[in-house]
Amino acid sequence: MSQPLFEKLALVGIGLIGGSIALAARRAGLAEKIVAATRRAETAGAANRLKLVDHCGTDLAAACQDADLVIVCTPVGACGEAARAIAPVLPPGCILSDVGSVKQAVIAAMRPYVPPGVHFVPAHPVAGTENSGPEAAFTELFDGRWTILTPLPDSEPAAVDRLDAFWKGLGSLTQRLDPADHDRILAITSHLPHLIAYTIVGTADDLGGHLNSEVLRFAAGGFRDFTRIAASDPTMWRDVFLNNREAVLEVLARFQEDLFYLQRAIRWGEGDKLFDLFTRTREIRRALIHLNQA
Repeated sequence: MSQPLFEKLALVGIGLIGGSIALAARRAGLAEKIVAATRRAETAGAANRLKLVDHCGTDLAAACQDADLVIVCTPVGACGEAARAIAPVLPPGCILSDVGSVKQAVIAAMRPYVPPGVHFVPAHPVAGTENSGPEAAFTELFDGRWTILTPLPDSEPAAVDRLDAFWKGLGSLTQRLDPADHDRILAITSHLPHLIAYTIVGTADDLGGHLNSEVLRFAAGGFRDFTRIAASDPTMWRDVFLNNREAVLEVLARFQEDLFYLQRAIRWGEGDKLFDLFTRTREIRRALIHLNQA
């Protein structure tokens, strides 16, 4: 890139997502200066030791002074408090964004603190791993993955386009969605699978007697996949479920109905129903592979 999109990028939070943004932004030359801040001194120390940013401190507001792009990379339950802390120093013309996997609740929490002249453009990179913390960050996290922008009705088009270009520069594919649509889609594609994974691993752990140790010893591929998902950051996922509860509960109710359908088919030996479902779901998996999202 011939000229950076931003003079100063400030990241509030420097875990897997924040650290990976910093690394990818440096790779693409998207910002002249990249700084971060986090509440915990240990995390800031790790970010500095790993040289993820030019500097990482523990004063959120100080990091955001003179920034023309600020991205809040905290768990969704902390976004409102982060916005309140940094609001007094955000300069006019600055773009304020986030990376939360819930949009309606984050918008409601952050929007009251956005100063006049600051452009609030929420976003969500649909990328991640089961690892967390600055040590988990890596440059290629967003390559070929979707980032969803959920502009507000009064978002300035030029600011939205600029943030869109930033995420494309990080390697992402971008899409713009209404916040409510985003939350319904992510409830089925991300939030419910995590809820199921936590439940299945918890059920296995609750098995009594000798079965408990044998489950872990003979864990096959499917169960290992669930344990990988269930190893995700507990704080992040607690906040996701509490902040997207309506969409998650709606999808969970539908899932329970489908589960009862399968339960009945197995009980009554209705193999044709099982075969039809498994055939349909296999085609969905093949479509995901074709789209490079598997």
